[in-house]
Amino acid sequence: MKTFCGRANPTTGAIEWEEEDEDYDYHQEIARSSYADMLHDKDRNEKYHSGIRAAVRRVKERGQRAIVLDIGTGTGLLSMMAVRAGAEYCYAIEVFKPMADVAQKIVDKNGFGNKIKIINKHSTEVTVGPDGDMSCRANILVTELFDTELIGEGALPSYEHAHKYLVQEDCEAVPHRATIYVQLVESERMWAWNKVLPIHIQLEGGKGERIIVPPTDMQVCAGTPCVYDIQLNQVNRNHFTTLTEVIAIFRLDFSKAVSSSPARHTVQALATASGLAQVALSWWDIDMDPEGNIKCIMAPYWAHPTPNDIQWRDHWMQCVYFLPKEIPVHEGECLNISAMHDDYSLWYKVEHSSDECDADVLNERPLCSCQAHLMCNRQRFGELNDQQRNEAYIKALKTVVRPDSVCLTISDGSLLSLFAHLLGDVQVYSLEISAMSRRVMEKILAANKLTGKVTVFEKRPEQLKPVDLDNKQVSVLIGEPFFTTSLLPWHNLYFWYARTYLAKLLSNEFTVLPQSAMLLAMAVEFENLWRIRAPCGVCEGFNVSLMDEMIQNSLNFRECQEAEPHPLWEYPCRALSDPCQILSFDFRQEVPEQPVYSTGLMKLLRSGTCHGVVLWMDYCLTSDICISTGLTRPHSNTGDCNWNPHCKQGVYFLNSVTNPKTLTERLSSVAYSVTFHPETGELSMDFKQALCTAAAS
Repeated sequence: MKTFCGRANPTTGAIEWEEEDEDYDYHQEIARSSYADMLHDKDRNEKYHSGIRAAVRRVKERGQRAIVLDIGTGTGLLSMMAVRAGAEYCYAIEVFKPMADVAQKIVDKNGFGNKIKIINKHSTEVTVGPDGDMSCRANILVTELFDTELIGEGALPSYEHAHKYLVQEDCEAVPHRATIYVQLVESERMWAWNKVLPIHIQLEGGKGERIIVPPTDMQVCAGTPCVYDIQLNQVNRNHFTTLTEVIAIFRLDFSKAVSSSPARHTVQALATASGLAQVALSWWDIDMDPEGNIKCIMAPYWAHPTPNDIQWRDHWMQCVYFLPKEIPVHEGECLNISAMHDDYSLWYKVEHSSDECDADVLNERPLCSCQAHLMCNRQRFGELNDQQRNEAYIKALKTVVRPDSVCLTISDGSLLSLFAHLLGDVQVYSLEISAMSRRVMEKILAANKLTGKVTVFEKRPEQLKPVDLDNKQVSVLIGEPFFTTSLLPWHNLYFWYARTYLAKLLSNEFTVLPQSAMLLAMAVEFENLWRIRAPCGVCEGFNVSLMDEMIQNSLNFRECQEAEPHPLWEYPCRALSDPCQILSFDFRQEVPEQPVYSTGLMKLLRSGTCHGVVLWMDYCLTSDICISTGLTRPHSNTGDCNWNPHCKQGVYFLNSVTNPKTLTERLSSVAYSVTFHPETGELSMDFKQALCTAAAS
């Protein structure tokens, strides 16, 4: 059955209705899932296997039959481990039907169909009894319901229900317990991910400095409770100062009744250094057995017991929590650190031990009151606070803004309109597409006494009329460009469409900043990211190739063949080719009517496994000032890369990831074919690894 789906095109801005297959959504879910990453997590799988064997053995030693309940079975892997360990029967629950279907096939293929029952329900809907889904309660509870925050996938309510209705009172649990750890740090870099900070501008003509300040409500806003999950192993120790030791803040025993009710856990800790407590770094580990001999550890390198032998994983990372406000601490001072949680999320609060404990803290779940946190994600805050980036825009604006300029800025929540006015004391108009971004910008203008100096419109470019601009023609069109609807680097080409919509409002001699953009690509070898798209085949001795086929089928689905966004500063890779300019876009001209395409070869300069191609955009603000959303500097002689930390780059995984070959005997190349379709704003691409021809080499 087909269905019509309405979607906003991030590049053209148009609402498009398309006929989609009924399986469209689940293909998207599977193609971008972490299933492959989990199957490649050798440490996780081995620890679960060991924990399950030990649990079955303990039940058998009590003279009982081992009946297992596996909640969130996925591929059925943990249930198969349990049967192999000697369990008499397993009830494997999986709510996602396509996953439940493939789990049944995997279980059957491995010969366990008579001992494992796949139940396609949410665990809270499962019934027990002669006519129920389960004939009796289980005495072993096996789960993998965890995300980076531990409880974000609903682990607490699932455990709570299971203990009440699905398992015996003295059941074994794998994992047996979880421990959540926290460490307070001061970090100028991380704090810049949390809110807009003061921005310094050097004015022309020796007029000194002007500081753009955020409104008071943005300065005091507690932000959002949403965790920022990142690969802390990629954060340099120079970018933060630890203010406490690593502290075990609370534990959850999964073998006993679990409550999903809101709770507060407070510990006292001594400050090990003086500074501003800004961020709580947090992670967890799980004990697969009651004795704690079988551990799966998520600690970052500086807190890990074996820092040189850390299992890479992307499905469980580490957490960054921003405190509601900065707290000055002094070395040796005693602090109260509180972790609060509801049924799905965590948040932290720090108080001086001398302060009276806030009994209402559970009612103070951090909520954004300034709206900026609802408009900007963490990368966007970092981008707005990047002084080097701001200085590049300021330098470029100084070359194009004149006292008689009429400026129009188009970007979501951009400070360029303020920069332009302060540099040239000119009238500036700012186009904001959403009501929220308009309100945020008006508050920033008011805080800097610029209301009326910059006029903010809540309109789409095609809705702007000459009367809105006081019948003036725009002489300088400005964009970062940045739009909140953009997922991939080239989606910000919406600026080009906006420029085209506004053609009749532009003066004959208008200047546009940036004046052009380039799409660049580079072949790379990933250190670990390739694992999320590589087949597993056999996992802990079980054939899971049917899962590989399911993922590949979804990846072959129409939209899943495109590049996908990843913040590559978190995922080290090595350049195998030089950056190659694929396409260029001239914003001084209108969007063309005919497709723009490019074909060619990227020669691989280094031996290695070519896992894929990274794509990004460079913006030429002027003829000699560029801003890159990709490499921050040329790659090293060995191919080491430094990526823009505020942007996600596009990653196109090659099919060879499913059958990687190390190129040691001779160099190869990557053939590319990329087409920009102006009518739809889509970028179609195809990259294939090929042997270098004599002409190409």
